[in-house]
Amino acid sequence: MSPDSLPASDAPGRRKRGAVYSPLYKQIKRLLLESLRRGEWKPAAAIPSELELASRFQVSQGTVRKAIDELAAENLLVRRQGKGTYVATHHEPRSQYRFLRLRADDGTVATAHSRFVDCRRMRAPAEIAARLGLKTGANVVFVRRLLRIASAPVVLDEIWLPGRMFRGLNFERLAAYTGPLYGLFETEFGVPMIRADEHLRAVAADERSAGLLQVPPGTPLLLVERVSYTYGDRPVEVRRGLCVTREHYYHNMLT
Repeated sequence: MSPDSLPASDAPGRRKRGAVYSPLYKQIKRLLLESLRRGEWKPAAAIPSELELASRFQVSQGTVRKAIDELAAENLLVRRQGKGTYVATHHEPRSQYRFLRLRADDGTVATAHSRFVDCRRMRAPAEIAARLGLKTGANVVFVRRLLRIASAPVVLDEIWLPGRMFRGLNFERLAAYTGPLYGLFETEFGVPMIRADEHLRAVAADERSAGLLQVPPGTPLLLVERVSYTYGDRPVEVRRGLCVTREHYYHNMLT
């Protein structure tokens, strides 16, 4: 048996009856993810070196490196040449707009500025509750904001968050915050957004959205519906973004 093909279990290299075989680096990746989920290493903090992790898990340094490579490719860890490996954070400039896929017509990523329109607690509608894995009527935080690029409103977001995970989030707190919204969720509430599932469709602006986006009613808009997840594949945000695409387009890279 190859040393990198040991059976999966809670401890790498040990076999449980009925366990499914998994490459050893995948087991190490799973254990690293569990440490991230538990908050053993906070966002922006350095994780132990490959040698330290290899000793901790009793595996080769190459196995640890392969696990870290996958987590870095998934934007959960960040390698810094000559410094080590760090937990990714939404406060890093290159990560702030990872979930904002709009590009200007010339291909540039412009800095977006938030203006919050609403923030309140409410009972979750059935559809929102289902997407967040909550009971219908559970407490959620509803946020409405405008994203401006070069002073022009480009995106109108409607956001729903689980109320129990975002205690203390209110309009005043949002209005006083100047960093990336996901950075606030990560730092103040301990909820890092690590991946998202999106659906896109074309819609026409109704009177309310048209007024906020400063476009005529009926203007074609791009609707981006998103569910964002934290560690453990737990859904923690439902977002509906209406995007003005007169001077911007949605960009995604498929690999």
